[in-house]
Amino acid sequence: MNVYDFDKTLYRRDSSTDFVRYLMRKKPALLRFLPRILGAFLGHYVFHRLSKTQMKERFFSLFAALPEGAAPLAEAFWAEHKDGLAAWYKKQHRPEDLIISASPRFLLEPVCRELEITRLIASEVDPATGRFDGENCHGAEKLRRFREEYSGEKIEKFYSDSHSDAPLAAAAEKAFLVRPHERLTPWPREVQS
Repeated sequence: MNVYDFDKTLYRRDSSTDFVRYLMRKKPALLRFLPRILGAFLGHYVFHRLSKTQMKERFFSLFAALPEGAAPLAEAFWAEHKDGLAAWYKKQHRPEDLIISASPRFLLEPVCRELEITRLIASEVDPATGRFDGENCHGAEKLRRFREEYSGEKIEKFYSDSHSDAPLAAAAEKAFLVRPHERLTPWPREVQS
């Protein structure tokens, strides 16, 4: 099977960030969460006091302010953001393709239907609270989850924009970095191993 990262790979930007911006644009009262979100980024990237999962839980905490939760808005979000999907993917789509992403499952399910992808491993985030069920699906966690759900299956080709996906790249027969402007290059062996 072929395996794909999603953000900045099959989608040109970060879908979680774009989704939160979309929510704030549609519901300006959510702007009150900006200091909390900024604090979460500083806590993780600057002060190293928050894990990536903790940071993202604070980032997604604004879901709790939505009476209907965030899941019903994911469909409308993708209706407006389909233009961000990478054109190169449609030419090589296969029915057994798998997306593995750190973005929330509920956010990616509508776009997976659009892309005719039935296999998805993603961060399990409660769309009503923003809380994670388990770890953020990032880095080595992606490989762990792949092996848990698809033990015995091989990754023929793997595609990602990020060196943090080196564990999956190393497990694949072939791996490719997705560069800006949708350029695909072979994964550097020194990063892959």
